Amino acid sequence: MMTFFTILFILIGANAFFMFFSLSGVSEKAGKTTKGDSNATDSKIYPIDLVSSKYKKAV
Repeated sequence: MMTFFTILFILIGANAFFMFFSLSGVSEKAGKTTKGDSNATDSKIYPIDLVSSKYKKAV
């Protein structure tokens, strides 16, 4: 039982360690903007007709 709790606490500690550094990196990256972001154009979305014409006629 002691071995289980030892491994569990080591894994929880490692998870907290990695989460702390990953979340601190996100806040730094969120404030930065690039020049290309303001010049981005909207992409056109075309519908895909996957249903065959025979099926459309039957329904």
